[in-house]
Amino acid sequence: METPTSGTSGTAPSSGGGHIVGADRRTSDGPGPEVMNAKTLIGDSVVNASGEDLGKIEAIMLDVTSARIAYVVLSFGGFLGMGAKLFAIPWSALTLDAGEKRFVLNVPKERLENAPGFDKDHWPSMTDSTWATQIHAYYKVKPYWGDKPSDDPSTYGRDRDLPTTAGVTMNPKSY
Repeated sequence: METPTSGTSGTAPSSGGGHIVGADRRTSDGPGPEVMNAKTLIGDSVVNASGEDLGKIEAIMLDVTSARIAYVVLSFGGFLGMGAKLFAIPWSALTLDAGEKRFVLNVPKERLENAPGFDKDHWPSMTDSTWATQIHAYYKVKPYWGDKPSDDPSTYGRDRDLPTTAGVTMNPKSY
């Protein structure tokens, strides 16, 4: 497992966290890039491996019961914020390019255009296990709830199976 003082390797920590490239962690000022204020990531651009613009981060969705980042909500398309389609991207599908201050999603632009998405007024039920499994499969990443963060879950949040709540819509501001 990488430690806060190790160099970047581009691999995810064994806990299923995100990948980080493009910065020497030993010389980083402040808490990042391993620990960052989520608010500072909102609005960050997302590109693919070819450098094509895929949109920007609109929200970071936390799985409160397992103490993990579940998804980022990516906006793509539209004009001046109008008509943009939203996508739930599994956190582990993204790589933080700390040097360029952006994220990389390793999918062609056409694949994102055809991905399951939603609009700002009709969010999916992100706790629906069928939906969540399909999203993780689409982006070819292991579901985050399948990774154990520690041998002692009592100190790092609760491991759980993602419950099915089909038909329940989630408002991004509800808690």
